[in-house]
Amino acid sequence: MHKRILAICLVTMFLALAVIPTGFATNSDQVVITYGETTYMSQQYKSVVDNYFAGKTGFDINTVESKVITAGDVNKISSGYSGKSYNSNQIFSSALLDLNQNGEITVEVDNSITTITPQMYMSALKTAGIQGGHVYVTSPVSATGESALAGIMGCYEEATNVEIPENVKEAANQEISTQAEIINNSNVSADDLSKLVDDVKQEVNEKNITDHATIVNIINDYSTTYNINISDNDIENLANTIEQVQSVQDDANAYKEQISDIVNSDSSSDSGSDSVVSSGNGFSLDSLFNMVLGIFNMFVSNI
Repeated sequence: MHKRILAICLVTMFLALAVIPTGFATNSDQVVITYGETTYMSQQYKSVVDNYFAGKTGFDINTVESKVITAGDVNKISSGYSGKSYNSNQIFSSALLDLNQNGEITVEVDNSITTITPQMYMSALKTAGIQGGHVYVTSPVSATGESALAGIMGCYEEATNVEIPENVKEAANQEISTQAEIINNSNVSADDLSKLVDDVKQEVNEKNITDHATIVNIINDYSTTYNINISDNDIENLANTIEQVQSVQDDANAYKEQISDIVNSDSSSDSGSDSVVSSGNGFSLDSLFNMVLGIFNMFVSNI
């Protein structure tokens, strides 16, 4: 009986260890929160945001590094291309960045964000040369999410200690702002528009196109392909935006190289249910289970 109890305890212990990756402990230096200043100044709003982040990540939010994104921070970027100006009571959107997760960049957006989609954020971050990390975006009240990109990029700057070039920030934010404007002006699905913008950006980048008229034609072609109706004025604005994005690619690539050791988009975790992620060589749950069975049989064979 004692052997059977011991065997069961050993099996339980091994199975418990099997589901905990070796590198489970979170490096808090690679987690950063940026609060919109309106949110930060209200304890009620900040609590809503903290609870969302804690619920999503399981982190002790009180131990996570944070900074406040002010209206001035957002205006510094947006005024150069859109002329939009925000007040200190308008910056609600907040973001958390977790760089402990390798692989392709992922973005989760709370339903409080009404306009900007995860794909839009990902596309804009890739414009800036960022291709790794897990980002969460929320707001204590309904918000378009346009100002959140400034906060997300602030997270990356804090986590990597490398500043994103201002012209790159401006191009990424212009991309977000232009798409939000098109969504407001036209009966266009945010997901469809995001796919169109990604495809146009990819073709323009691959062919190194800088001519405005050619970019307009490419946008028109994809609009037809995806059966998307965009006004001529919005097409012009989008073409200008993609021109701007293309013009900063050298600086974006230089920034990408600077942070490549920290935000490593080439490292990926096996997300399959039959693998264990560890800091060393991985092995399958099947092989671990067989090993445990062997230990179990060794203890119970004489019972």
